[in-house]
Parts: sequence; C-alpha cells; structure tokens
Amino acid sequence: MSDPTEQGLSTRCVHAGEQRDSEGAVHTPLYTHSTFAFGSTADLLDVVEGRAPGNLYTRYGFNPTIRSLEAKLADLEGGEQALAFSSGMAAEAATFLGHTRAGEHIVCVGDVYGGTFELLSTNLPQVGITTTFLRPDETARLPEVLTDRTRIVFFETPSNPALAVLDIAAVAARARAAGALSVVDNTFATPVNQNPLRHGADLVVHSATKYLGGHSDLTAGVLTGPASLLAPVAMWRRNLGQTIAPETAALLARSLRSLPVRVRAQNATAAAVASFLSTHPRVARVNYPGLATGEAKRIVDAQMRGGGGVLSAVLDATAEQTVAFVDRLRLFTIAPSLGGVESLVTQPVTTTHHGLTPAERARRGITDSMIRLSVGLEDADDLVADLAQALDAL
Repeated sequence: MSDPTEQGLSTRCVHAGEQRDSEGAVHTPLYTHSTFAFGSTADLLDVVEGRAPGNLYTRYGFNPTIRSLEAKLADLEGGEQALAFSSGMAAEAATFLGHTRAGEHIVCVGDVYGGTFELLSTNLPQVGITTTFLRPDETARLPEVLTDRTRIVFFETPSNPALAVLDIAAVAARARAAGALSVVDNTFATPVNQNPLRHGADLVVHSATKYLGGHSDLTAGVLTGPASLLAPVAMWRRNLGQTIAPETAALLARSLRSLPVRVRAQNATAAAVASFLSTHPRVARVNYPGLATGEAKRIVDAQMRGGGGVLSAVLDATAEQTVAFVDRLRLFTIAPSLGGVESLVTQPVTTTHHGLTPAERARRGITDSMIRLSVGLEDADDLVADLAQALDAL
C-alpha cells in the first residue's frame, strides 16, 4: 500500500483506521461489548495508565469499533487524535468544560446553531463561564474583547443559518496571540470542503449527525486536534457518559466511506439551486459560499474546496407567505437538521433559532422570511422545479 500521506481523501475515507479481525472482516467489526478481558494485571495496567493502546471499557471509548472510527475521523481532518461523542452538542459541551473554568471566558464569533447559543448564553454561566458574542462582521473587535481570562474563541464557518464565512487563519492568529484556543465548528463544510487545522485552528468539532452520518439515521459528534488538547476533554466525556455507542460508531464509519461522493454531489446541486434562487424576483437574498463576492470570496477561495450543500435565502414575502411557500414544497421535506441524502427545508425562526429572542434574531438578520435548504442527492432540475412552483404561487 502507498504512503497514507500521499493517498487521496476518498481512499482514506475507505481505509483509514480500519482493523480487520481474525475472521477476515473487510471492515472493523461492531463490538457491542461493554468490557474487555486481559491476560494479566500488567497488561491491564498498561492500558489503564496509558502505556499501551487497548480496549478496556466502552464508556471510556476503549472499544475497538470506537477507536477505529476515531482513527478515521482524525485522519480526515488531519488531526493527531479524535474523540467521538453521542452528539455534536456533547462534543461542544465537553470541549468548553474541558478548557474553561469558573471565572473564565469564551468569545463566540458570528452566528452559531441555536443549541450552541443556548449552551453558551444560559448553561455555562450557571457554572461561572461567561461568553462574549460578536457578529460575523465584528471580527476586528476581537483584540478588545479578548482578555487574560479568555480560554476559547469559538466560531462556525460557514455559519448557521446565514452561511457567513470567517477567515480561519486570521481568527486563529488573534486567539493565539491572546493565549486562547481557536475552536471551529466544521459541520457545514465537512472535511471534503475544508480542514480548519491546516489554517491554524487548534480544535475542530462536528455534529456528525449531519454530513458525516449523511443518512439521517444516527446522532453523533466528534472533536479532532492534538492529543494534548483532547486529554482534558476526554475526562469530561468519560465522566458525563457522552461517549458514542459502538452501534452508532459502526454506522458512522459506514457513512464516512462514501462521504466524498455524497458531499461533492451535494456541492454541485446546491450551487445549481443557489444560482436559480439568486435570479428569481421573489428572492431578496441568497446566502451561499459559492456565490460569495469581494472579501468573502477571497476567504472562500483561500480555505474552501467547495461551497457545501446548505444555503439560506430571504424571500421577498411576508411571514405568512413564507410559511405558505414552505408548505407548498414537495421534494424538500419540512424538517430540522441537514446533510442527509434527502433535501430538507426549514425556517430558522421555527426550528434551529426558535429559542432566541426576537431581538437577538433581528440582530443576527434571522428574519421571518428566511428559509434554510439542505440539498440532498436528488436531481438538481427536480429540486429547482419544486422551488419554482412554490415561488410562482406566492
């Protein structure tokens, strides 16, 4: 086999981390076991005390199915190590708790998933961890809000739901200069389109429920980066019981083997959908990295290899008309989440960002007439026709 560092992404998605068992299974088998046996106390202690890799107890993540998945995930992001979680929110919560303490501070730049906003604004203050929120156009304010108590600068790029792109290298450099870690949510881009670690980020998090899973049949999360930065997070994962189940790990490994094929097809179809919407008279604005201009295009060209499969649009319509448009769609299913083989439509005001106050939504440009589309694997012409009939009925 050739040097893994010279292999392409599709090859690594299939082969990285795989462990054949004594029966010759072509992929790592599913080990549902909760515990594993040792030939001697010395062998057990080597694993418990970190002198040797091995399987011990599944809640710790020391399970061959989980360890195989994590090796694959780390490889795809170019990280030294990865931790797999029961959900993306579990990965974020453990990361924040692992690297901040009471009295310390996080900076969140740009729009983020509503659950992340709630975690940072409501849950973490209960344990003494505060967050300063900046809009995506306020990155220049980072030096004034970073303090000697700031431990993490967190951001999504592209962001949810406005698909804003942030300069990973620039934000990471500012965080590093202040002694803080940069943590990037790479869910929308996926490792197919973007690798934040290569642009200076310290840690990368995913809701693996989305594109990495890709079939709307699992819930999982992942954190990737240097082993030294994952170690304190692993303790929180272990003691809060956030480790991914082996059954889910096996499903996720299955999905990763087809990740590049799926995402590249979704890139192309989403670009076609975005192009159509951008020319329709009842669409006021389309948010999609592939349509970026000016400074945003410079950032996209520097750090992304594809526009992704998610876009949002603001309709020239009232709130009632927007609901009627969504209800009229036939191929786009009304549902939260994204990244599956089926196309989905949602209004952020009713799902992902429903928990934000109207004032906070307005501050972030999340209006009643905004829709978010997750483009699946249907034919582009069929999706465009579906959108056209719903728009023409407005």
